[in-house]
Amino acid sequence: MTFSVPVLVRGYELDTQGHLNHAVYHQYGEHARWELLRAAGIAQDKFIASGVGAVVLESTIKYKRELRGGDEVTVTCAFEWTEGEKVFRFHHEIIKLDGTVAAEITVVAGAMDLTTRRLVANPADHFRELAENPELLGL
Repeated sequence: MTFSVPVLVRGYELDTQGHLNHAVYHQYGEHARWELLRAAGIAQDKFIASGVGAVVLESTIKYKRELRGGDEVTVTCAFEWTEGEKVFRFHHEIIKLDGTVAAEITVVAGAMDLTTRRLVANPADHFRELAENPELLGL
């Protein structure tokens, strides 16, 4: 089962043409990521207290259909782990109620040691140790 959260497109998130502002797509993805982590048992405070912080290294959006105020969407979130790499990926889809994919977001991220300011060697291990439900994270 893919993790997802519902979101209602709000009027103050729109650009001058009445479309969802491009920056808000990133916010929807971030909201879904933190909700997934919370569902897995890793609240933001717990994550930071572990001495590690999440960092976004790259974020790419493919816009497929416009979103307007009042649209109800589902934002999915899935981790992609690569063995032996310091980075991992999040994949999101923003899906309208009729099933139309409005956007796809791919995020390359890392887990940064807050003392050394360097990425940790195997972020999956760190997430696995912190999570109460690591299966939600694909671990």
